[in-house]
Amino acid sequence: MINKKDSKKKIKRANYLSASQSLNIARHNRKMMRHFEKRNNRKNVPESEYLAEMKKPGNVVEFDDLHTYFFTDAGTVKAVDGVSFDVPLGKTVGVVGESGCGKSVTSLSLMQILQRPIGQIVSGSIRFDTGSKVYDIAKMPSEKMQKIRGNNISMIFQEPMTSLNPVFRIGTQVDEIIKLHNPEMDKEEIKARTIEMLEMVSIANCEGVYRMYPHELSGGMRQRVMIAMSLACSPRLIIADEPTTALDVTIQAQILDLLRNLKDKINSSIMLITHDLGVIAEMADYVVVMYAGRIVEKGTANEIFNHPSHPYTIGLMASKPSVNKRVERLYSIPGKVPNPINMPDYCYFRDRCEKRFGRCDGPYPNEYNLSPTHSTHCYLYADDQEERQDG
Repeated sequence: MINKKDSKKKIKRANYLSASQSLNIARHNRKMMRHFEKRNNRKNVPESEYLAEMKKPGNVVEFDDLHTYFFTDAGTVKAVDGVSFDVPLGKTVGVVGESGCGKSVTSLSLMQILQRPIGQIVSGSIRFDTGSKVYDIAKMPSEKMQKIRGNNISMIFQEPMTSLNPVFRIGTQVDEIIKLHNPEMDKEEIKARTIEMLEMVSIANCEGVYRMYPHELSGGMRQRVMIAMSLACSPRLIIADEPTTALDVTIQAQILDLLRNLKDKINSSIMLITHDLGVIAEMADYVVVMYAGRIVEKGTANEIFNHPSHPYTIGLMASKPSVNKRVERLYSIPGKVPNPINMPDYCYFRDRCEKRFGRCDGPYPNEYNLSPTHSTHCYLYADDQEERQDG
């Protein structure tokens, strides 16, 4: 028999939102959404309002204290909470972390294709160098962003079958992108450019594929078409969001080789988003490790893989299977990610960390530099930095 007192205690501990609390949250969040939508939909905005300057001339993108939130009826989800990192020109930056850490939302913020009006860039800057001008994407109105998206910045999505329209032929879909950003080109020139792009991604029988529908192609072929679409306008930045997840291992290797070669061919940069540390090790020049909407560690690929510093990065490395090591069971990071609507005011990884100590009960740790290119947010390295500063 259920004890009524025990059941009442359980209900109190559950900390449910009352109807009035939920209503107040919904009202506040609708007000916030209207405010940001009004900003995004402005017309005839002078270019000077969103022009910017790069802090480092060698970068193509600079994320500077980016905050992207989702305003839901249950509360505000801080999906990206103060993210800062650079993507140098001609380099590949790998963004790694578990599901829900904010990797994809960071890239969607850069493309301005968040699920609006719920998802909004709240503050921070995303400086993008087009080659002729530098724009702050976070301040750019939606109508102006249409000239950048697909032209200077392109994206390869995770699942090509959901990205390609099933009722249009492959040629029509690639033609559309080229025509949109090159209105001066006639039909024959557009078709010739599409065929050229299909050849570039090593698709055999380009003329035949041009007339095919997406369902007539294999997964690897569809992914190649997506890459051809993303490269059609020779962008300065390619965002690859889990580009090999739905593919088998042999096709995966081919797609990665293709991306690497094409990046060098058109001299563009790649922002590679993935869970797969093997892909990161093979492709990336720099690595950014994210956890619960924040960056916990960043550095060169050599520094991250040979000298992982944050306990979360160390846990990720330990959970990766190794050919040279035989174990009965793979390591698993204990615990779970905190509630994104009610994040703690201390280090987000503290409750799962096996190296935590008294100082971890304090505020969220600052960024500590381990080398000119390697940094982490962890109190384990606070004393080392203070010693270097005193010296």
